[in-house]
Amino acid sequence: MDAVDDAILRELTADARLPYRELGKRVGLSPNAAANRVRRLVEDGTIRGFTVVTAASPARPGAGLEVFVEVRLVDGTTNEAFTAALGQGFPQVLDAVHVTGSYDYLLHAVVPDPAALDLFVRRLKREAGAGQTFTRLALRA
Repeated sequence: MDAVDDAILRELTADARLPYRELGKRVGLSPNAAANRVRRLVEDGTIRGFTVVTAASPARPGAGLEVFVEVRLVDGTTNEAFTAALGQGFPQVLDAVHVTGSYDYLLHAVVPDPAALDLFVRRLKREAGAGQTFTRLALRA
């Protein structure tokens, strides 16, 4: 790790979806060199994953159902593809954590009602590469 790696980590912590072109410009590297550095940081375990955080808040009165959904990805679905899909069309997801165990991800989400939960889980399977899910409802915070 050097000063450039530290700068990359600061930039990606602020915005993990920062394009390599912009990341490189901010840390003084070409887009390819920035991509190579990020790849190395992932491979050596310095970066262990990327997370999606939305502006929704489960603490807001009337926000709906707070749920935790364990997701097992379909064979062939990459972590990058899954998290990209979450970032593109699943605003109800507050947090997505890549976990160990029998499931690949633990999602924390807020949905308005049971029908919206059903739609959310169906969309995860149809559009994001989720193969199997296990959902828990938060009874209280």
